[in-house]
Amino acid sequence: MQIVLVSFGYKYGIPLDSDLVFDTRFLPNPFYVDRLRDRNGKTKSVREFVLGSKGTKEFLGELVHFLTRMVPRCILEGKSHLTVSVGCTGGKHRSVVLVEELRKALRKASGDVRIYHRDLYK
Repeated sequence: MQIVLVSFGYKYGIPLDSDLVFDTRFLPNPFYVDRLRDRNGKTKSVREFVLGSKGTKEFLGELVHFLTRMVPRCILEGKSHLTVSVGCTGGKHRSVVLVEELRKALRKASGDVRIYHRDLYK
């Protein structure tokens, strides 16, 4: 099964082709840290900030648990494609970090995992 992970910004709208949508706007926001504002979730400093939160670790763990249990069931039902979208306010920080982390975890469950950071450079 092919899994596509999409990071996006809610201010630009939810990706219409999503099978599942998860909201990260409750996690600590790097936008409000001056030194991180102009960086994105692919940079080490933003990644460390986002993943340094206990709430982020818990949410990510639960999300990985849910998805790794769901993927085999989707395959059994004959589903060949799954699009999972993860959003934050602007699509540059939190959602990017979580999509990158989800890719690592889901590659173990399903080898074909692709990512698309829809709003990263807006």
